[in-house]
Amino acid sequence: MSVNNMVHTQNHSRWVHLKKRFLRSWQWYILVLPAVVYIAIFAYGPMYGVQIAFKNYKPKLGATGSPWLEPLFQNFIRFVNYPDFWKMIRNTLSITLYSLATFPLPIIFALMLNEVKNLKLKKTVQMITYAPHFLSEVVVCSLVLMMLARANGPINNLIVAFGGERIPFIEMPSAFSSIYVWSGVWQNIGWDSILYISALAAISQEQIEAATIDGANRMQIIRHVNIPGILPTIAITFIMRMGGLLSVGYSKIFLLQNDLNLSSSQVISTYVYRVGILNGQYSYSTAISLFNNVVNILILLMANFVVKKVTDTGLF
Repeated sequence: MSVNNMVHTQNHSRWVHLKKRFLRSWQWYILVLPAVVYIAIFAYGPMYGVQIAFKNYKPKLGATGSPWLEPLFQNFIRFVNYPDFWKMIRNTLSITLYSLATFPLPIIFALMLNEVKNLKLKKTVQMITYAPHFLSEVVVCSLVLMMLARANGPINNLIVAFGGERIPFIEMPSAFSSIYVWSGVWQNIGWDSILYISALAAISQEQIEAATIDGANRMQIIRHVNIPGILPTIAITFIMRMGGLLSVGYSKIFLLQNDLNLSSSQVISTYVYRVGILNGQYSYSTAISLFNNVVNILILLMANFVVKKVTDTGLF
């Protein structure tokens, strides 16, 4: 049999195999089709516009008609040479690393909630902790500003009641990261714990009963049964968090930002908004976003490599 015939036979067999798989599970493929179409349109479709990072983009000419820059990486060089480049990187990392330090909190909360045997109390706690997640960031930031207001905020009123002086929390650059991170913890700790609660529910009760028979107390069961049982989930979520290390939500930063705390609140996302939306420098802002995404992908790949070596669990 010739090489061409062999290749043709292999391709035909592969096609027949795929056809059989599709016919056997076609309902599942139809079910997943809307998600695939959504990802294709809203995740992969916009990648076409990345080319404007390397062009002198003119809206009238469009992405394909705009001329290429000379040198091609001019926008990236401009961003790296920007006087506040390292300051923005520092501010972004200070917030994201601070947020990363709170990563264990939803895990601890889920482990604690899993130990509650009173169903009514458990559901009440879940409802109270899940509720803030459904508030918009505008509402959350308004609550934060109201609570920390210097003139009549409840926190400052309490400080004065105990004999202290009013503190301008929102105007203090040193307090900005803490305000951003802990307001986020309050808003999302309940919602983020859902994944771990589900993973805990999937742990075999036989393992827990066996550990109990062997004389293990509740802390030992948590340490040697529950935590290893949810470790793959922890590993995956940690990798995903690392993949967004240079990404800070623009809207919340912008809503809490003012002229007095700008030295700590000026991050990459707010700078992109200012130069891209307000100043109309579309090519430059696209280049910054592309730079940000490439760095995040590299960090994600490194995090995946390290975590996979340590836990044998990874994204790929």
